[in-house]
Amino acid sequence: MALRIEDYALIGDCHTAALVGRDGSIDWLCLPRFDSGACFAALLGTEENGRWKIAPTGPVTATRRRYLGDTLVLETEFETADGVVAVIDFMPVRVARPDLVRIVEGRRGTVSVSSELVIRFDYGSIVPWVQKNDGGVNAVAGANALHLRSPVATHGEGRATVAEFTVQEGQRVPFVLTWHRSFDPEPPPLEPEEALRDTRAWWEEWAGRCTYRGERRDLVIRSLVALKAMTYAPSGGIVAAPTASLPEWIGGPRNWDYRFCWLRDATFTLLAFLNAGFVEEALAWREWVLRAAAGDPSKLQIMYGVGGERRLEEYEVPWLTGYEKSAPVRIGNAAHAQFQLDVYGELADAMLHARRAGLKPAPGGAGWALERALVDFVVKAWDQPDEGIWETRGPRRHFTHSKVMAWVALDRAITVAEQYGRDAPLDQWKAVRAAIHERVCRDGFDPQLNSFVQYFGSDRLDAALLMIPIVGFLPPDDPRVRGTIAAVEARLLRDGFVSRYEAPHGADGPPQEGSFLACSFWLADCYALTGEREKAHALFDQLAGLCNDVGLLSEQYDPAAKRQLGNFPQAFSHVGLVNTALNLFRPTNCPAQQRQNA
Repeated sequence: MALRIEDYALIGDCHTAALVGRDGSIDWLCLPRFDSGACFAALLGTEENGRWKIAPTGPVTATRRRYLGDTLVLETEFETADGVVAVIDFMPVRVARPDLVRIVEGRRGTVSVSSELVIRFDYGSIVPWVQKNDGGVNAVAGANALHLRSPVATHGEGRATVAEFTVQEGQRVPFVLTWHRSFDPEPPPLEPEEALRDTRAWWEEWAGRCTYRGERRDLVIRSLVALKAMTYAPSGGIVAAPTASLPEWIGGPRNWDYRFCWLRDATFTLLAFLNAGFVEEALAWREWVLRAAAGDPSKLQIMYGVGGERRLEEYEVPWLTGYEKSAPVRIGNAAHAQFQLDVYGELADAMLHARRAGLKPAPGGAGWALERALVDFVVKAWDQPDEGIWETRGPRRHFTHSKVMAWVALDRAITVAEQYGRDAPLDQWKAVRAAIHERVCRDGFDPQLNSFVQYFGSDRLDAALLMIPIVGFLPPDDPRVRGTIAAVEARLLRDGFVSRYEAPHGADGPPQEGSFLACSFWLADCYALTGEREKAHALFDQLAGLCNDVGLLSEQYDPAAKRQLGNFPQAFSHVGLVNTALNLFRPTNCPAQQRQNA
């Protein structure tokens, strides 16, 4: 059975990533890309679906773990009655091929250690053909091959490759697992200690470029490192999470594949990287957005594959039982075909911030050409219903947040045209911007509730309404903004954390999911904008306290069971942490104010 979500840590090579449990078991790894089939899928099934565990053979009396400095090199230390041993896990930042390195280090006494490697390609469904050779063990099935090298002798046991050995104080025993295409020559051996030094140096140099020096810098840098680890280096795209089908509620059916790149993340991610000094990452992300969004504006998708792929067909994997029996397990994401109006506003906002940050313009004016085409589409389509930010699989509606972001699309494009001298039909755009504003204030606000509502004609609340002051649709001191914040506090706060929206009428209690962490960060931003800085600091501290022992957050949190939920680690949550920290602790240059004053 998989561990609690917060009991995992992340390692990766900026092409893919693995989850390592506190027990020394790697329960999730997709090779060679984030969205490839998993060769370790125990996270969503059982040990028989693939994992690699290295740990003491006897009882463990204490476990401690940490990242080595500001890196993605993980150290897990096990204490036993016979001594102390550590497992150092990392993936060298990829140059040619993916490698997974595990170094077992004796720290005190003599400890007996076991390694159990269970390889199952295609999400746990394919048992490979395993053979020993001069360099170690080779596992092949179809186009996939994994090669294990170690000075420790291994043998087959059942359908696993196992080893038992002892480690004394000062001794280091390496294991290297390398993926390659089965029809290619076997890659040359990797020198593990040299790879460790190089990997630590690479991450330390990267993290050292962070310009943020405010409070909670450790968590800010850890979040930025996580975001970098979720970046697919060849394209610059950033996955929402490196996992699939971790449930929004234990035992529930809302289990989605997040190993894709959402356009909505553009503004939030740009702000996080730009305000922390990582201009190159922001530039790469912007270029990915321009490539992915190119084409007919009416065909714009809300998400794409890491390379910009458009077909992300969703299917169920029946042989996996799901995390803690949370079924079905889904691969792919059918929401890619939804119409979500708000992404046009997020793109326009991102492009404005990129210009203001001085990012080099796209060649041939491609950036403005794309933005103008997108905004011209919004002019025609803003009054159409859509599926909304939360990708509800129900009827299209006139979601208030979607209309607000359509207003943002017009507002930011008008700002670019006026401030940067771009050709545009300004009179038409300004008229449409005013019409959207009037419609939202008329049909999206309920005077009896003294709050904006989820969709026109509804009396339900939606945490996305907190974006109204953040994006500058209305000023923070507007009574309608303060009324909306108060309504969110009254109806969406559960045990101090914000739910995304209210349950449909007739439902028993709140939606069957955890509190959505990004929404709670938005509430903290709203507190800061409205001058309630003590409440903002208190909420930020409460959210920061949810980070696990190595500083990672999932998508959601169950305040009753006190456990993390949803895909892990979640880019949206870590972007929220970074931007809210910058908002609170560097108030003269904060993301919320920058978006508001755009």
